Amino acid sequence: MKHAKKFAMLAMAGAGLLALSLSATTSAQERDHGPARADVHGPGPGAGRDIGRGIGPGPGRGIGPGRVIDGRGQVLDGRYNHGQFYPAFGASFRTLPGGYRPYYFRGSPYYFSAGVWYAPGPGGFVVVRPPFGLAVSVLPPYYSTVWIGGVPYYYADNVYYTWDPAANGYTVVAPPDGADQPSSAPAVPPAAQSDLIVYPKNGQSTDQQAADRYDCHNWAKGQTGFDPTQPGGGVPDGTADLSRSNYDRAMSACLQARGYQVN
Repeated sequence: MKHAKKFAMLAMAGAGLLALSLSATTSAQERDHGPARADVHGPGPGAGRDIGRGIGPGPGRGIGPGRVIDGRGQVLDGRYNHGQFYPAFGASFRTLPGGYRPYYFRGSPYYFSAGVWYAPGPGGFVVVRPPFGLAVSVLPPYYSTVWIGGVPYYYADNVYYTWDPAANGYTVVAPPDGADQPSSAPAVPPAAQSDLIVYPKNGQSTDQQAADRYDCHNWAKGQTGFDPTQPGGGVPDGTADLSRSNYDRAMSACLQARGYQVN
């Protein structure tokens, strides 16, 4: 019996020493290399669920507990009934998607594809929000037109764009005041109507037609100096007819470029 008890005590001591040795080895590995982790590139199913991507008007707001995620780990943007899925803000990809457009803003590169913005990041490219002031020539393929304070904004993936005549394109802007209370498209003032007959060729909604007319009016006014909402077009006497003709040609070119037939 004495020999058996002595053997059992030796066995227990040996097991304790082995456990201490394994614990010391693990601690040394963590000091030298850090704890084991999985590097995920691309959202993948379920990835990015805990990465905040603002759906509300303010930057930095998380996706919240009511988020909807598709089979590729993309998050539904339901603001303004937008109804499109996008990669979560902060998701990382090894390569850019096909058909992207490169942009540079204050010396920093950005890449734009299907309404999603990317910037260089560790191991590839990271989904980011574009800086305010960056101008693009073409809106995302899917966007929602939102009227706020009588001005149309173009919205996609928590980014607001406005038409910028000086850039002849669309500029990224901060969420406007009153973004949570959008209004209906205003009626075009009678004085702004012209002899042009315009047909939407691509099934543009009434709101979209109003927004396109608004943008094209501002662009044509900037190009010609003629404003049909002002008495005499706001131009010197004797030049109204020529200025109006130039304005109509500019309006026609702008609307045709946006998918309208103009007669």
